[in-house]
Amino acid sequence: MSQNISPKTPVIDSEQSKSEQQVKTRQAFPLRIFTWMFSSIPTLLVMLLLAGVGFLGHHTEWKIPKFSEVSGAEIAQPDDWCEEHGVPESKCVACNPDLFPPPKDYGWCKIHGVHQCPLHHPEVAQLEKTPEIQQADIERAKRALALRPRPENNPSCSSYQNRIQFTSFETIKKTGIEVEIVKRESIVEQIQVMGEIRYDGTRLARLSSKSAGTVWRVEKQVGDQVKQGEILALIDAVGVGLAKTELLAALAKEHLQKKIHERLKGLKDVISERAVQESETKLSEARIRVLSAQQTLVNLGLPVNAEKLRGLSEKKLNDRIRFLGLPTSFVRQFNPQTTTSNLLPVRSPLNGIVVNREVVAGEVVNTSRLLFEVADTDKMWLMLNVPLEEARYVAIGQKVTFQVDGGEEEIRGVLDWMSTSADPKTRTIKVRASLTNYQRKLRNESFGSGQIILREEKDAIVVPNEAISWEGCCHVVYVRDKDYFKEGAPKLFHIRSVRPGVKNKTSTEIISGVLPGEVIVTKGRDVLQAQLLKSNLGEGCTCG
Repeated sequence: MSQNISPKTPVIDSEQSKSEQQVKTRQAFPLRIFTWMFSSIPTLLVMLLLAGVGFLGHHTEWKIPKFSEVSGAEIAQPDDWCEEHGVPESKCVACNPDLFPPPKDYGWCKIHGVHQCPLHHPEVAQLEKTPEIQQADIERAKRALALRPRPENNPSCSSYQNRIQFTSFETIKKTGIEVEIVKRESIVEQIQVMGEIRYDGTRLARLSSKSAGTVWRVEKQVGDQVKQGEILALIDAVGVGLAKTELLAALAKEHLQKKIHERLKGLKDVISERAVQESETKLSEARIRVLSAQQTLVNLGLPVNAEKLRGLSEKKLNDRIRFLGLPTSFVRQFNPQTTTSNLLPVRSPLNGIVVNREVVAGEVVNTSRLLFEVADTDKMWLMLNVPLEEARYVAIGQKVTFQVDGGEEEIRGVLDWMSTSADPKTRTIKVRASLTNYQRKLRNESFGSGQIILREEKDAIVVPNEAISWEGCCHVVYVRDKDYFKEGAPKLFHIRSVRPGVKNKTSTEIISGVLPGEVIVTKGRDVLQAQLLKSNLGEGCTCG
């Protein structure tokens, strides 16, 4: 009787496997704890940050610090504080002007469009000594204002009459205010344009054959230097052969009529006058025919002097006409027995380079077919497209700079032509500058960007871009008082209206408003602007 007994080995293996799994689980548990804690760090940081913000907001009643809190209210007595100007009442120069009298109010300058114009009243400048205004600065401002409209200020704006006061150096440092000195720099006012370099249209020749025919031989390739009159190709043109034949026939006819006329003139006593006149008329017709045949050859580019041909023997005359217009060096290469007399040379009309060739030997051509292009590349044209709204500031004689796309070299020229009409598609005005290209670096149809220089000033007055503020009615800068570091003097910043000029990436030209050497605020203007706005509102200013 058979019995079903389960094997023992699998049971042992199963128990061993469970034991190993429990060991691995116990070993992996710390690792999982560490991984969870590490992944929770960003969440914990965010929660701590939010808790910090909540704590700060609770203790500040969710309010931004007032101007008075950063300007020194904590060091003033409660009953000696000017809320409007954020300084101790006993030291407030706005409420007590006699403590530190403001500069004389010269009001609005109609010429330069600013208040307290330092070009006319240099004593308003916050400098140790009253500067002497140079005529060059007056002329510079005049040029800037005459060139194009500039940002304007409101004559009724009263912001310039305010002064922002702080209690101490420490309070100023707390606001984050930084200053820079007004200085002189060279500036360039320009118009950005797009354009391309082209061959000089007066130094470019597009050549075709002056008579239909077959290309007999091509003498020049693209890139070859050629001189004026040099042969580029020879065309086998039937029309040339017919014109030469006509000249020979006309010369023979003229020679015959001349002999007949001379013989009849000797017989005028025995023949009628009418016969002599008829012979004279026929001689004139023969001469006209010679001139006509001569002109036909000239039109084909084969100049001929009929006077030098008269009197030649028939053989010499035929030899002279057969290869008319070809240099002796060419003729020596020809086999007189097999070379056609219909050869018409295509010549270069100028010194230059063959920049295009559209023909090969054996090709049939006509008078409208382009065969070669020859260009004198010593001179090139720079064609620029000026936006219509900027065209009124452009004039012949202005300097231009240009940079080819992908290039590093700056190309310079001078405008010598301006179109009288606008492009109907792009609504731009074409202008042109001539460029020298003796080093042959410029390439035809090179596109790029350029600048038309409207004005260059070597000693312009400039300030950092961030120093200028728009206060609703005026462009202003904040000028530090000249007595700022004197012991006992109030820590003041004057509001000065300015007339901005050209602006670049870092600086703005000041046409009028400040002078070199004055110290202006560049960073931390927000606190000053807030206090100025508060003062203007308190005075009922509505110019903004």
